[in-house]
Amino acid sequence: MELARRGASVLVTSRDPARAAAAADAIRAAGGRAVGMAVELTAPGAAEALVERAVSELGGLDVLVNNAGAGQVAPSEKLALDDFRRIVELDLVAVFACAAAAARVMLPAGRGVIVNVSSLTGHVGLAGRAAYGAAKHGVEGLTKTLAAEWSPRGVRVVAVAPGYVGTELLEQTMAAGGFTREDVAGRTPLRRLAEPEEVARVIAFLASDEASYVTGSSVLVDGGWVGDGGWMHP
Repeated sequence: MELARRGASVLVTSRDPARAAAAADAIRAAGGRAVGMAVELTAPGAAEALVERAVSELGGLDVLVNNAGAGQVAPSEKLALDDFRRIVELDLVAVFACAAAAARVMLPAGRGVIVNVSSLTGHVGLAGRAAYGAAKHGVEGLTKTLAAEWSPRGVRVVAVAPGYVGTELLEQTMAAGGFTREDVAGRTPLRRLAEPEEVARVIAFLASDEASYVTGSSVLVDGGWVGDGGWMHP
């Protein structure tokens, strides 16, 4: 919604056709231009299909926001290998697939921005999150590598690393991990969770020409979580 508010035409994707359509409808109702697309990003050819749809229906591709992902909370010794692979496939492999597909359009044009949504767990280790943490650390490294490779050809690649955001995914993670919003807020220097719009504004900034000299970087939007080296809070 934030990118559309700033004038971008948006291709919205979801595994659920109804959710993709509803998001696109909301953007259009607010005066923007949007297309909804249901896609399973771990399926063969999915990344190429969404890029082709963006080009054919919206006229091109200037910005990719790699925002798909899923979480996993489990003791590492009990984590099934299939579950580890499932998280890494969506949270890391699909990120690369979408970035590569987008780059094949952006690089010939000599311009474009790829924003990979990472996590604070791409910067620190949290117990019980072996698959998610490994994938998000991978996203951080992938961002740097792609930036080094593609920035000389006009395509910036950056990462945004949110902390805990008040979303449906967080509700699922709290249920699996046995913690509460109050626990998260108490550990965060700003003493609250992020709102989705606060992360969206940082993504929109990085995708804009105002961030034209930013590439290969990761911006933490975590309320100070990673920067806090303390172990007691008043």
